[in-house]
Amino acid sequence: MTHHARDLIAIETRLGAHNYKPLDVVIERGAGVWVWDVEGRRYLDCLSAYSAVNQGHCHPKIREAMIAQSEKLTLTSRAFRNDQLPLFYEEIAALTGAHTVLPMNSGAEAVESAVKAVRKWGYEVKGVPAGQAEIVVARENFHGRTLGIVGFSTDPDARGGFGPFAPGFVAVPFGDAAALEAAIGPNTVAVMLEPIQGEAGVVIPPDGYFRRVRDLCTAHGVTLVLDEIQTGLGRTGKLLAEEHEGIEADVTLVGKALSGGFYPVSAVLSNSEVLGVLKPGQHGSTFGGNPLACAIARAALKVLVEEGMIENSAAMGARMKAGLEAIRSNLVREVRGRGLMLAVELHPEVGGARRVCEALRERGVLAKDTHEHTIRLAPPLVITSEEVDMAVDVMGEALRAVA
Repeated sequence: MTHHARDLIAIETRLGAHNYKPLDVVIERGAGVWVWDVEGRRYLDCLSAYSAVNQGHCHPKIREAMIAQSEKLTLTSRAFRNDQLPLFYEEIAALTGAHTVLPMNSGAEAVESAVKAVRKWGYEVKGVPAGQAEIVVARENFHGRTLGIVGFSTDPDARGGFGPFAPGFVAVPFGDAAALEAAIGPNTVAVMLEPIQGEAGVVIPPDGYFRRVRDLCTAHGVTLVLDEIQTGLGRTGKLLAEEHEGIEADVTLVGKALSGGFYPVSAVLSNSEVLGVLKPGQHGSTFGGNPLACAIARAALKVLVEEGMIENSAAMGARMKAGLEAIRSNLVREVRGRGLMLAVELHPEVGGARRVCEALRERGVLAKDTHEHTIRLAPPLVITSEEVDMAVDVMGEALRAVA
């Protein structure tokens, strides 16, 4: 690193809260799948800001929409109506089949909104006794870092030292339909799951699991909530990951790529009566549904579909997975993934995935370790076959370098 990068890292280390441990690369610009550091060195981004930049960095059409809207109107609050919100509603509903849309800002806010709504639905519609609503979640889940959400995390780092927590959550093993069925009781109002557990290391459930979960929820009168904040909007090779098993959630949560990385935008999409229980004054957000957010989200959804990014994710994801599986390395325990949501899990004796991520960085590819032994790979959905092959080649080099 040059003196300039060292200075910036030193300032961040001295003044910033130490709640992240980033790789020591200081990025100053990006375009498509590429980012450049302050010294001008180029890197292939294989994280996409945790899937928030599915459309690629600084997509020109999303940027144009943002600039044009910012010159007209950015915020009204929901005290008044604006001309972009109904168009956003119409377009996302047409794309996803949602009946009702609740716009928020961050993914965590969408999750919190869903928790509130399904509880209220449980009391007012299902008839659960007041204060007794339960939501079934999966162990090793990651739905955000607010106080309410970490209360039902099973990750010691996420929840340790932040209690006391709200009751009302039951955690079962991910992918175990029998355990989930056993956890459903008369006070269960919802089952909330990630279609693929991202933070846990891109954990894919057994085939047929979500079909069974859908049937169980229907049979027991329980709301199925799918957190598609990372898996949605093309990441797995389908618009929504639920499509891989041909099911439809009652409530779907989207965020991250909903803005293409330009602005915090999330939404709760309901195909049921759940959101109908919310009345004026019972839930809201000053910035949720603002005209700038809506204009950006409309453009982000449009380019995702019109430029074939979802189909490209399926094709390039298959190519990358096959390439990673072909790497001959005794360091690799397993390669798994769906679409461009991939993971390389290493054997524990390797000494941690961060070593490999640092070797990748030195060779011009940026990726992130998770759960100590797993490297997550999630490049923008605009990646080409040549860029996929380059990433795979560099992965092979990095693995050999740390062996």
